[in-house]
Amino acid sequence: MDKSGEAYWRATLRLLSIVLVIWFLVSFGAGILFASALNGIHLGGYPLGFWFAHQGSIYVFIALIFWYAKKMGDIDREFDVHEE
Repeated sequence: MDKSGEAYWRATLRLLSIVLVIWFLVSFGAGILFASALNGIHLGGYPLGFWFAHQGSIYVFIALIFWYAKKMGDIDREFDVHEE
């Protein structure tokens, strides 16, 4: 693999790592690990830990999909492997 291919792969793996860390923090962290700390804050009448476990994580995941698609498109254009 040439240098450009290695740089593309490194950028792709870095983005994927960021997405997976955010996914973990929101799903496991906010929904389970930090739920008791977040429950002191209320959002719409519900404790924030409960909200993240049931609805908030879905919103974050949908936003994460769109953010990932945009950033991956930026990486593809940067390394000239994008689709027309």
